[in-house]
Amino acid sequence: MSRWPSPDTPFYNHSLATIEDWLQTLGAQRDEQELHCWSLQRGAWQAELSLEIEELQVRYLGVAAGRDVVRNLKYALSRQEMETAILGGP
Repeated sequence: MSRWPSPDTPFYNHSLATIEDWLQTLGAQRDEQELHCWSLQRGAWQAELSLEIEELQVRYLGVAAGRDVVRNLKYALSRQEMETAILGGP
């Protein structure tokens, strides 16, 4: 049995512990001061992820002519959709 719900399960049906485990599996690092914030580095880009009340905010740092690109992903998306959107980059 998998430690997580199926990939097509809406994100809001995942426990906080499951979400944190998933973020670590993606390679994200938790901010020690702001526990709802995570950082993720992938080759050509770096992102800050923030677990907000109704959405996961992804801020890709300095990627558009030196400006950040922000995406707000609603928790109604499945974990697979979240992962695809995040790892797809800016």
